This record gives sequence, structure tokens and C-alpha cells, in this order.
Amino acid sequence: MFIDNMRRVCYNKTEPKEKESKTMRTIFFDMDGTITDLYGVEGWLDMLRSSNPTPYRIAKPLVNLSALARILNKLQKRGFRIGIISWLSKGGTIEYNEAVTTTKVAWLKKHLPSVKWDEINIVNYGMVKETFSTNTEDILFDDEDKNRTNWTGVAYDVNEILQTLKSL
Repeated sequence: MFIDNMRRVCYNKTEPKEKESKTMRTIFFDMDGTITDLYGVEGWLDMLRSSNPTPYRIAKPLVNLSALARILNKLQKRGFRIGIISWLSKGGTIEYNEAVTTTKVAWLKKHLPSVKWDEINIVNYGMVKETFSTNTEDILFDDEDKNRTNWTGVAYDVNEILQTLKSL
């Protein structure tokens, strides 16, 4: 993990890439409100405001993770890359951002242990997610309408995750 002048925290040191024409497509997932029910954790906002990463640790899944893992593993065998682009809390300190990043990565390891992520990008709140897309056919699943609208590839609402992945 590294911190780049507090603009971005990335778990795997992935930098936003230059646009290039590649045949390998990446399927990206947002975490909060997309695959994790952060907003369903009682008191989540007060905890985040007090720099407590607990909501990220205890958030329940929003999707059947066994089914998701099976589909993602099959898609990787077919050549798809799998990644995460998830925001940190708004206005977090360096220490809190590191704690949140560690907690989010631990959540992924606990709940999706068989998925071998090609990229895990835990970035500052509001960072433009489309900077991580390298292919106009990259896919994003995100609960935030603005992120889907601005995505340079194909973007889907959270309600379409398993159905869309099965159709690839």
C-alpha cells in the first residue's frame, strides 16, 4: 500500500493507466453500496465521521458472493481481468485512509477468498473512476449514477451484477 500526497491510496500500487486499445477487458466493482451494504450498518455515518473503520469491516454483502466468485473465476479463465475501484471516506486523515484500505482489502479476502483480484484500487473520495479504465469495453458496476454516466466503458447498476456477468 502507498500514499501519494494523500490524493490516492491504492492497495496494489496500481496507477491510473493511459488509454490504450487492448483486447483484455477489466470488470471493475465499486464496494460501498455495490457489493457491500455499508449504508445498512447502523450508525455508519457517525462512525466514519469519528474515523472508525468498523462499518467497512462489518458490512454485509449485497450480492450472493458464492455465485459472484464462481462467475468471476470463470470469466478470469476466459481472459477477463477483475478489479475494484472504491472510494475512501470523505476527508479522512492519512492514518484513517490506511485503516480503511486495510479493512476493505480484508473484507474482500474474507468474503471472496477464491477471487484473485488483478487490481484493487482504494482511492480518495470523489476520485474520477474512469481514469482506471484502459479499454472502451471495460465494465463498471457502481451504485453511484455519476460514476456510471462518466465511465468510458460499459457501466451497470448494482441490481444487474449477476445477470450481466452471466451473459458475458
